[in-house]
Amino acid sequence: MRSAVRTALTTLGAVGAVGVAAGVWGVGIERYLFTVRRHELAILPAGSPSVTVLHLSDAHMAPWQHRKQQWIADLSEKVQPDLVINTGDNLGHEDGIRGIRAAFGPLRGVPGFFVHGSNDKVAPGKRNPFKYFSGPSDHPVYAPALDTDALDAYLTDLGQTLIDNTAASVRVGGLRIDALGVDDAHREWDDLDAALTAFQALPEGEGPRVRLGVTHAPYRRVLDAFTDAGANLLVAGHTHGGQVRVPFAKKALVANCDIPLDQARGRSLWTHDSRTIPLNVSAGLGHSIYAPVRFGCRPEASVLVLRARSAADSPERQSAG
Repeated sequence: MRSAVRTALTTLGAVGAVGVAAGVWGVGIERYLFTVRRHELAILPAGSPSVTVLHLSDAHMAPWQHRKQQWIADLSEKVQPDLVINTGDNLGHEDGIRGIRAAFGPLRGVPGFFVHGSNDKVAPGKRNPFKYFSGPSDHPVYAPALDTDALDAYLTDLGQTLIDNTAASVRVGGLRIDALGVDDAHREWDDLDAALTAFQALPEGEGPRVRLGVTHAPYRRVLDAFTDAGANLLVAGHTHGGQVRVPFAKKALVANCDIPLDQARGRSLWTHDSRTIPLNVSAGLGHSIYAPVRFGCRPEASVLVLRARSAADSPERQSAG
C-alpha cells in the first residue's frame, strides 16, 4: 500500500514538473523565438523574374513588446522583399500603433496589400482558452475601439493598399500583381460579392500578371470563392497555427475557424471544384496579451519566393516541403 502511494506521488510529481517546465517554455521562451518560414512557389507566368513576398500577420502589437518590434524591423534588410502582404490583427493594445510604427518603419516604400482582422478595429478581451476546443470563438458584447484610421493611414503611407472587400493592382518590375481581399471573415465582415465585383472590374492591361486572394481568417467560403475567381495563391493568418500544439504533430489542436486542422499553419494546397492552388496560412507574430504563450508553434513571418512556372511544375510539387 505504501509503495503504491509512493509511486502515485512520484508520478504526480513528475507530471507536475513537466507541466511547470512546459509553462515556463511556452510563456518565457518560445513566444520570443521568432522565425522566418521560407517557401518557393512556381506560380508566375513563364519568363517572369522571381518576386519575394514578405507575409506578415497577427502582430497583436503592444507598445512594450520591443523584442518583437526590433525583430520585425530587421526583416526589411534580411529579406529585402519586393512585396508585403499583411493579413491583419496588427494591434493588441489601445496604444499598439506606437509599436507598429517602430516595427514596420523600415518597410517604407515597399508596395503591398493589407486586410483587417478584428484586432485592427477593437481591442482584445479576456477569454477562456478552453472554449476554443468547442469551435470558433464568439464575439465580445463590448470591446474598446482601436484607432483603425491611424493604422490605415500609416500602412498606406508605407506603400500598402487596403483591400477589405475590394481589389487592387500593383506592379513589381514588369509583373502586374492583382489582389482581392475581404474584411475579417471570423466576424462575418467579409463581403465576397463586393470583392469579386471589384476583382472582375480590374482592367485587363498587358503583360504578365499573377492573382492573389488575401484574407485574415481562412474560412472555407472565402478560400473557395477566391479559388473560383482565378487566384493563383491564397494568403491568410488568424489561426496562430493553433498557438499551442503537440510538438511534431501535423495537425493543430484548434484553428478558430473551419479550415482543416492540418492546414492551420504553413503552406498547403487548396482544392475547390477540381481547381488546386497553393495556400499559405501564417502562424503569426504574436498573441493576445491575455494569452501570452506559444508552445510547439513559434511566432513567424513567411517569405514566399514566387518564381516562374516550368513544364515540370505542378501544384503537388509546390506544396512539398
